Amino acid sequence: MTHYVELQVLTHFSLLRGASGPDELFAAAALLGYPAIGVSDIGTVAGVVRAWEAQKATGVRSIAGTRVDLSCGRRLLLYPTNRPAWSRITRLLTVGKKRAGKGGCLLHWHDLEPWSEGVVAILLPHEADEENLAALKDLKAIYGRRGYMALFQRRRPGDAVRIDALARQAGGAGVRAVVTGDVLYHAPEARLLQDVVTAVREKCTVDELGYRREVNADRALKSPDEMVRRFRAYPDALQASVDIERICTFDLGELQYQYPHEKLIDGLTAQEALQRLATEAVDRLFDGDVPQAYSDQIAHEMKLIGELGYAPYFLTVYAIVREARRRGILCQGRGSAANSCVCFVLGVTSIDPIKHELLFERFVSGERREPPDIDVDFEHERREEIIQWIYETYGRNHSALTAVVTRYRARGAVRDVGKALGLPEDLTSSLAGLVWGWSAEGVGEKQVDELNLDIGDRRLRLTLDLARKLIGVPRHMSQHPGGFVLTHDRLDDLVPIEPAAMEDRQIIEWDKDDIDALKFMKVDVLGLGMLGCMNRAFNMLEADKGLRVGLADLQDDDSDVYAMIQKADTLGTFQIESRAQMSMLPRMKPRRFYDLVIQVAIVRPGPIQGDMVHPYLRRREGLEKPEYPRPELRAVLEKTLGVPLFQEQAMKVAIVGAGFTPAEADQLRRAMATFKFTGGVSHFSEKLIEGMVERGYPREFAERTFRQLEGFGSYGFPESHAASFAKISYASSWMKHHHPDVFCAALMNAQPMGFYAPAQIVRDARDHGVEVRPPCVNASRWDCTLERTGGRYLAVRLGFRQIRGLSNADGAKIVGARTTTPFESVEDVWRRSGVQRASIEKLADGDAFHSFSVDRRQGLWKVRGLGEAPLPLFAAADRQADTFSAEGIEPAVALRALTDGREVIEDYRALQLSLRAHPLSFVRDELTRRGVTKCADLANVRDGRHVEVAGIVLVRQKPGSAKGVLFITIEDETGVSNGILWPDRFEAQRRTIMSASMVSMKGRVQKEGEIIHVICDRIIDHGDLLHRVGDMSFPHRTGRGDAAQHPGSPDRGDKGWEPEPRNQYWPPHADGMDPEQVVRFKSHDFH
Repeated sequence: MTHYVELQVLTHFSLLRGASGPDELFAAAALLGYPAIGVSDIGTVAGVVRAWEAQKATGVRSIAGTRVDLSCGRRLLLYPTNRPAWSRITRLLTVGKKRAGKGGCLLHWHDLEPWSEGVVAILLPHEADEENLAALKDLKAIYGRRGYMALFQRRRPGDAVRIDALARQAGGAGVRAVVTGDVLYHAPEARLLQDVVTAVREKCTVDELGYRREVNADRALKSPDEMVRRFRAYPDALQASVDIERICTFDLGELQYQYPHEKLIDGLTAQEALQRLATEAVDRLFDGDVPQAYSDQIAHEMKLIGELGYAPYFLTVYAIVREARRRGILCQGRGSAANSCVCFVLGVTSIDPIKHELLFERFVSGERREPPDIDVDFEHERREEIIQWIYETYGRNHSALTAVVTRYRARGAVRDVGKALGLPEDLTSSLAGLVWGWSAEGVGEKQVDELNLDIGDRRLRLTLDLARKLIGVPRHMSQHPGGFVLTHDRLDDLVPIEPAAMEDRQIIEWDKDDIDALKFMKVDVLGLGMLGCMNRAFNMLEADKGLRVGLADLQDDDSDVYAMIQKADTLGTFQIESRAQMSMLPRMKPRRFYDLVIQVAIVRPGPIQGDMVHPYLRRREGLEKPEYPRPELRAVLEKTLGVPLFQEQAMKVAIVGAGFTPAEADQLRRAMATFKFTGGVSHFSEKLIEGMVERGYPREFAERTFRQLEGFGSYGFPESHAASFAKISYASSWMKHHHPDVFCAALMNAQPMGFYAPAQIVRDARDHGVEVRPPCVNASRWDCTLERTGGRYLAVRLGFRQIRGLSNADGAKIVGARTTTPFESVEDVWRRSGVQRASIEKLADGDAFHSFSVDRRQGLWKVRGLGEAPLPLFAAADRQADTFSAEGIEPAVALRALTDGREVIEDYRALQLSLRAHPLSFVRDELTRRGVTKCADLANVRDGRHVEVAGIVLVRQKPGSAKGVLFITIEDETGVSNGILWPDRFEAQRRTIMSASMVSMKGRVQKEGEIIHVICDRIIDHGDLLHRVGDMSFPHRTGRGDAAQHPGSPDRGDKGWEPEPRNQYWPPHADGMDPEQVVRFKSHDFH
């Protein structure tokens, strides 16, 4: 029987205040022998679900609560005694958050009373003075016997006297005192980290913190016995903590989630309405002659949906998709919903599950009893319309987006800790620059040696140690790209709602994992850049070429398109444009749609680690025969040549081969998805292997099958996902093959997107015979447009969006001002458009004045001659006369022209690409003198010969499944070449690889069919050569595919990887930035 329970604990969800996560705190509490601890973060309940999960793991009960710091300076801990009291606390926090805006919570004393019933309040006093006496009186008036006052040590002179005075004062006011420990972290050694996060929060160094640091350094969780020893003079106050724990019986598991009742057809229940809609839809699909397979499948699905009560959920998604179609917004369902025939006939997904034989149990299963997951992708620019429609339809008290906890990664951690410890900026930058993309390792001693730093220096060593501890700590909360939680009753009865930074959006405090843990349903309304890009392309096709095509029309397999895909000519297409995909395509040789589905799924960490890729390729090339020990397995695996590539197949193998029930197979799939962390597959292994042996399979075959399924654990791809993606891959390849001009323009307008930078997209289009024209003040619009030519394709005119730093608004003014007559001079542009002089300078930088034969240098010279604004008298006279008179006629000046090389580099700086020449063409003579081969000439070099090729770095990648191998792609004026570095080679030359803009690769040529790689021994930095081209540094920016510059997300299989929501979507802002994402990413690779 314990005599004390800790009730004042901050976790790291009190952002940059608490220094330990709920899991650490609960693990420590279990070791110290606590039966329960209370979690009370400041103005938030973001950490309580994690604490509830920790309760299941450790057996220490979590008491969910919060701490409110009121505007009058009083501070209270609030704990609900039961379920209704929890709702009162969440409603109270919602009031405070709406008032304060994102990230804050502003409450006044008078707000407390309406929400006080059933809530235990603990006042946190400062001193025993008049103010505190008044606070105790107010507390008693509102909370009565549920009002307490905390006694905690401050470790200051006269502390015992202070505590005694407070205890007497509370006794006099009739308020019971309770002992608390004022905990900020789980163990004493976390104190340094706590100082660092305080410094980050206060935006200063640790040395300058002074009185802003925490009052005392004794804030770790202490054992109950130690607390009893410290406060033995106050036995009743110790007992009070146990009494509070006893009356606060609320557990998060009590939150009963109610899905909104959908009324689509009056007078029918949701189930009946769904039944009628599905029946009518399938009749329409087959003109009344419905094949038996479809009606059976729909009946089977409807029965399950009815048993589990999911009909309203399906109706919601159907309503959302119907609204999008009504507004002409391109959308496509994906995720496991593609396994459902009901979703297919209702038009939510475009994949026919009967034709592809997809398993409904993967989506909804009776035993699993957890909400289904339907993701709908929309074109990202118009997704906001759908989001607002959902808010309006369901009401703001019943709908909100889930949160995403943005956590520290290695780079940010090194930067912030270095800043807090006072390391110079250039030092932290160079340390952070050595961190590869996403990384959970932090910076090691080896990297420090490379920078010639002294690891013996205490501050440096401390920075690296603390940075490692900071990785994974929440930095701030932002919104999920589109995960909606919808409820029937008020949503803020379950969880506080706060406004997001974007106007008209609101989010709840819990993220996707918290919601899964509590079994809430969420609808995903996601934005997919490629859908927006394809929609633009279809619109352009119709507007410029008069062809009407849509995603649904591209069903037939076009052999010419597949011929292009087989040559790996897929730059810019969806999903099959990456390095790994391009090197697989010539070996896979896709010939029909299903081959593409396999192609999308096979280049993934799961199949690679499960060793499925090579057997599949060997069988596909006819080098080995597929083996099927039994005919029933043949039915499952024949379409993938006997190799289980998809999650659904893994489930079917277990059902057919080992006699699992569909529900058990689904448990196996879930174990596969998480076994990395739990080792959950092993207890299935006996059942699977013995079950197969019993049914007469060879043991060796059974064990190999299990090993392949285990590889899936790291990342199996559902067939339904792959099919949805392959559809878009095919559509984009069709567009690229038949209309490269439209494809190039649409892709340029969708930047930043995909793997490559604008320079490669334009270069690829020109290789396909498309003429690309530079931005022009008289011909360009904001977006890239198509112009008539005499040739086979239309010409692509680059838009103003390509000019660095020019805003959309200024671009629109310039286009609007030239509607009647074209511009004739730089001054004319400035006067008629009314834009700032700085914007005219950006146009000159981008060399957009060539239509009136003013080159870049003359343009900049003329901009210098303009005033800040046109003189009003001239402007008025001009408007009346509809003419243009120059303010000051300047004598013509003969300026020395820029060198060709300098023009190219300036193009790269202003436009990220150059239509004049490739930077390397200017240093080719020097490279030839050094014995460097051109990229295009590698095709003529014999396998195994030593070569050196040089080029600008396009993409660097180090996939987790490749065990530290680095892939690097470089480009010269003749083409691209691909290099491979083994891990030891990469580590030895890490700095060069991470920072160089132009390199040469020395090594052996390796040829495999049409695929050529250089196995690199040395990488040499040629930045000096590139500098020579324009006598200035080269503005090198890489595409999003370059993992060194753009840390995407961790690879499955990396240490520290956990499944987290990823934002692949970016919002409709002129510069492609979400105001939520404070961290600014550079897009496209020519830094």
